[in-house]
Amino acid sequence: MREETVRFLGIGDNVSDQYVHTNTMYPGGQALNVASFAAMQGADVGFLGAFGSDAPAEHIQSVLCELGVDMTRCRHFPGENGAARVTLEDGDRVFLGSNKGGVLRLHPLQLDEEDLAYICGYHIAHTSNNSYLDTELKKIKETGILLSYDFSLTWRDPVRRDRVSGLADLVFLSCSELDDGEVRELLRMICRQGTGVAVATRGARGALLCDGTHFYEQPSEYVEPLDTMGAGDAFASAFLFHLVPAWREHGATPEPEAIREAASAAAHFSSQICLQSGAFGHGQPIPEGYEPTIIKN
Repeated sequence: MREETVRFLGIGDNVSDQYVHTNTMYPGGQALNVASFAAMQGADVGFLGAFGSDAPAEHIQSVLCELGVDMTRCRHFPGENGAARVTLEDGDRVFLGSNKGGVLRLHPLQLDEEDLAYICGYHIAHTSNNSYLDTELKKIKETGILLSYDFSLTWRDPVRRDRVSGLADLVFLSCSELDDGEVRELLRMICRQGTGVAVATRGARGALLCDGTHFYEQPSEYVEPLDTMGAGDAFASAFLFHLVPAWREHGATPEPEAIREAASAAAHFSSQICLQSGAFGHGQPIPEGYEPTIIKN
C-alpha cells in the first residue's frame, strides 16, 4: 500500500485541442495532460500555468476543478488561451496549426518567491518544451523537488538538450524515427549530462529507458486506438506516478526493479488512454464563431 500520496505539479502549457472534424474541443497540453493523468491515478495534483479569457480557457479550468486540481498560483490574462486545430487519420492525431500557447507565449511564467514556496509543497514538477519555462528550470531545481521535462522532438537542438539535461531528474523524448542504436547513444549522452532517468517513447515499438547504467525495454500494449492524442503524456504521467515513491524512498535514482515496474504500469495506462477521444475526454462543442489565431512557424 502506498504510504504517502504522490504530490504532483504540472507547470507550463495548457491547450484547447480543437477537433475540426467533430467540432469538439478537449483539454490538452503536455504539462496539463501529465498533471491531469496523475490526478486520475490518485495523486494530489496542482497546475501552474496561464489561462486566457475565452471559452476554451473556461472549459479547461472547469475540467481541472472537476478533477480536483489546484490552480491557486495560475495566471490569468485577457486574450486567447492556448489552442490547436486537430484532426484524426486512422486514430492518429494530425495537428493543423496552433496559436503557439496563446497568452502563455505572450506572458511566459516568471517564478517569484511565492511560486517557489508553493512548488516546494510538491514531490515532483513536470514541464515541457512547449511551456516557455526553460529559463526558470534552475529555480525549480533549486527547490529540491524532482524535476521532469518532456522534450518531445526538441532534443534535436543540442544547446537546449544539454542545458535541460543538466537540470532535470527525468526526461522524456519522442524518438520514433531513430533506430535502437541511435536511441541508446542519445539516452547515454543525456544521462551523462546529469539526468537520472531518460525515457525514449517510440510509438508501437514501445519505450527504451536508461538510468545511466542500465537500459530497459518496455513493449507497448497493443490496442486498436480510437485516438492517440495524449498517449505519450499518459505514459510519462503513469511512469512518474509509480516511480516517485521509490525515488523518494531511495534518495536517488531508484533500483532497476522499480524502474521496470513503473514502465510496465505506464505502458498499460497509456494503452487504455488510446481508447477514448481527446487526451483524456471531457469534450465540449467548439463555440460558434470561435477560431484561434494560427501562427506559422
